[in-house]
Order: sequence, then structure tokens, then C-alpha cells
Amino acid sequence: MEAPTLLIVGGDDRQVLELNRAAQALLRCENRLAVVPGAGHLFEEPGALEAVSALAREWFTRHLPQGASRHGAEA
Repeated sequence: MEAPTLLIVGGDDRQVLELNRAAQALLRCENRLAVVPGAGHLFEEPGALEAVSALAREWFTRHLPQGASRHGAEA
């Protein structure tokens, strides 16, 4: 089974961005590399964590099965 993979990286963290691009090229599943403009490695810049959480929320909403438990266990 292949899991859809979301990679999120800060646009100002050029080294990690290049590493993520290399990793993405090796993936054989649905994937996306999302770049948060103006953000560094720890997403400490104003609004950066909010951008990360919005990206993750959209990704999980689209890829998690409907009705999945919040804690990963079946109800």
C-alpha cells in the first residue's frame, strides 16, 4: 500500500527545500511539495505555522477516509 505524502518546507530554507525536492523525486505515490514563502526551517515567522496547518488540514481532509477516528483507532 502506498500512502499519499505531503512535504512542507519553508521557502527561505534553501538546503531543506533541495533535500525535499530530491526526496519527492524518489516517491512513487501521490505526493505534493508545498513551499511556505518567506518561512525558515522552524516556521517561526508570523503566519507561517498557520499556513502549515492550513496545508496539512486540506491534505488530510482530502486523503483520510471519511469517518476516520481522530486518534487513529476504529470506533
